[in-house]
Amino acid sequence: MKRFIAFCAGILATLSCSPLSTMAAEAGSESTASVPLWLCIPFAGLLLCIAVLPLVKAEWWEKNQPIAVAAWSLLFIIPFAVKYGAGMATETVLECILNDYLTFIVLLFGLFCVAGNITLEGDLAGSPRVNVIFLAIGTLLSSCIGTTGASMLMVRPMIKMNSWRRRKSHIMIFFIFLISNIGGCLTPIGDPPLLMGFMRGVPFFWSLHLFPMLIFNMVVLLTVFYFLDKRNYRKDIAAGMRPDISKPGTTIHLEGAHNIIFLVMIVVAVILSGSLPSLPAFQDTAGNVAGIPFGEVVLGFPSIIEIAIILLAAFLSFRTSNPEIRTKNHFTWGAIKEVAVLFIGIFITMQPALMILKAKGGELGITEPFEMFWATGLLSSFLDNTPTYLVFLTTAGSLGFTEGLITTVGTIPVRMLIAISCGAVFMGANTYIGNAPNFMVKSISDENGIRMPSFFGYLLWSLSFLIPVFLLDMLIFFL
Repeated sequence: MKRFIAFCAGILATLSCSPLSTMAAEAGSESTASVPLWLCIPFAGLLLCIAVLPLVKAEWWEKNQPIAVAAWSLLFIIPFAVKYGAGMATETVLECILNDYLTFIVLLFGLFCVAGNITLEGDLAGSPRVNVIFLAIGTLLSSCIGTTGASMLMVRPMIKMNSWRRRKSHIMIFFIFLISNIGGCLTPIGDPPLLMGFMRGVPFFWSLHLFPMLIFNMVVLLTVFYFLDKRNYRKDIAAGMRPDISKPGTTIHLEGAHNIIFLVMIVVAVILSGSLPSLPAFQDTAGNVAGIPFGEVVLGFPSIIEIAIILLAAFLSFRTSNPEIRTKNHFTWGAIKEVAVLFIGIFITMQPALMILKAKGGELGITEPFEMFWATGLLSSFLDNTPTYLVFLTTAGSLGFTEGLITTVGTIPVRMLIAISCGAVFMGANTYIGNAPNFMVKSISDENGIRMPSFFGYLLWSLSFLIPVFLLDMLIFFL
């Protein structure tokens, strides 16, 4: 434990150094730019707004989110342009929007649309046992259609079958823990970091090495959830609440089931986006991914194909589905609008933090699996877990190991790669912004009258329930 505490202190000390060398810029000739830590202030400020303003100025925040996001984004872009030039600032923002945010929000939009046209009907009522089974199924499903796909598919049925209950925010919190994050660890489809690993030589089914960790975390968290839900369930029953069902039993049926085809289309699009860049047909003469240039930034053809397939799936879903299904799902555009606005600001303002991490990740002195687990996980809780995963994957590959899995970034011991993968996937559950579907589930829950905790309130839940489980993971699997 002393080694763990010393390791965390080392991360904080290294990341607090300023200025930090972070990137090589090309403007006719190579020059090394130094990104100071103060450029991370807009990112911290935006996160603070997301955390605090819904509590103190909820009505103002609801109406003025785009203004706040634009303000914090400009507070990064303008000083960055003054320090490094308008060309570098433009290139950085374009790279972020075209090659990160665009595919991110289109994927969320597609899954949001398709899942909104599927509904579960029947006499299934939320009880501790039913909720545990539902969470377990959803967790395993996440590795098949992705954490975002499983979240969007399961969130409305979960809300609907527990609509009769008063105490239910904890249900959606554990939904985020398990379905929106931990469940996506078994395949590259499950979570984007694992897809990046697949693109760098990690075999497609290698992620099945994480199955023991998944089962362990599922058993622990579902056990805790069962007793917590049982206590709240009894309180609801004692208060006179009863499920609104016509007769006992578990008769259920799926409406809009043909939309499963469109979900598969989206999954295929994601797989293609990870596979096509390695094919010569999608590379230029220099071996880079070919695409449409926007100045120095290129929107790759694989990304364009992914976007086209996803938008086509969303369009066909709406054209072929009964509008009554969306009415039953209380479908509105509010959740996807909120996520689209907030996350474009997050993606833009977090660029200095990612640059710092890219430059200094290899200088943290991380050589042990448990160190990789926590370094990748804690930073993935607040930054995009995909670049964080790539930084530490590259760091592990550069350490000169001679035994382990051979990848394009070097040879990495199996336990080290397991630790990096678990950290990136599992600890995205620590905050609302740690993984794409987290905030979406929160927004949909809020729309349906579930009082979800604030940013800090949710963080308290993760500190109380997730961090102890991750400490057990470290002691059992990574020491």
